[in-house]
Amino acid sequence: MKNLDELLTIAHEAADIGSRMMTTQAPGTVSAKGDRDYVTELDVRIQHAIRDHLHQAAPSIDFLGEEDGGGALDETTEYVWVLDPIDGTSNFAHGIPLCATSLALVHRGEPVIGVVTAPFLGLRYHATKDSSAYCNNQPIHASNTTDLRRAIVSIGDYATGPGAIEKNQQRFAITKALAANVERIRMLGAASLDLAWVAEGRTDACVILSNKPWDMAAGALICRSAGAFVVDSLANPYSFTATETIAATKSLKSILLASIFTS
Repeated sequence: MKNLDELLTIAHEAADIGSRMMTTQAPGTVSAKGDRDYVTELDVRIQHAIRDHLHQAAPSIDFLGEEDGGGALDETTEYVWVLDPIDGTSNFAHGIPLCATSLALVHRGEPVIGVVTAPFLGLRYHATKDSSAYCNNQPIHASNTTDLRRAIVSIGDYATGPGAIEKNQQRFAITKALAANVERIRMLGAASLDLAWVAEGRTDACVILSNKPWDMAAGALICRSAGAFVVDSLANPYSFTATETIAATKSLKSILLASIFTS
């Protein structure tokens, strides 16, 4: 097994593949995976190219990609790469630059490497376990905002597919609660950037009522490495078994949770 620095280099090389393909190739045919849930031909091509690179560079490490059918993450697996080739596919397909390749290396259910690259914005975030977080190789830190009324908070997409009406009742309630308490709400449409921007201090918190490993693994590690807290709605430390993903600074975490989860 290669050491963490060597594996980080491999992850950066893989992210380069995603960035290059995303910025030089058209989306191709857009197909429906479900109700208002889409995949482009380029999503699949990027995943195949990155998977091939990772297998050649580190053949002993397993692989889980969103476009393989969205399988569950086995937290007993020794090491597994977890990839979202284009996080924010709807944004990408519509020419909105808020999209990213998100790649993590997970060891027995814990992210140990995270790389998120947003090529149309010229941004690359990375972190390794027990290290600092970086954007374009410069150290980054979560914001020092202490007043919720001065906070910019991003929220995850509203639900689609089976049960969307019921699921969105909670999302509407949270949006209403945030609107009454924070400076501004934003919806980026790419979970990896929701987390990375909390890490960088562009936003002060994010509230995502879902938890897909390919969306969250890299961003959660980067966020924690930048000094933010990543938790579930009960303030338990984030894990892949949580039903939601919430990131915030230490000063805002408790008051944010109290403001939006009051029942």
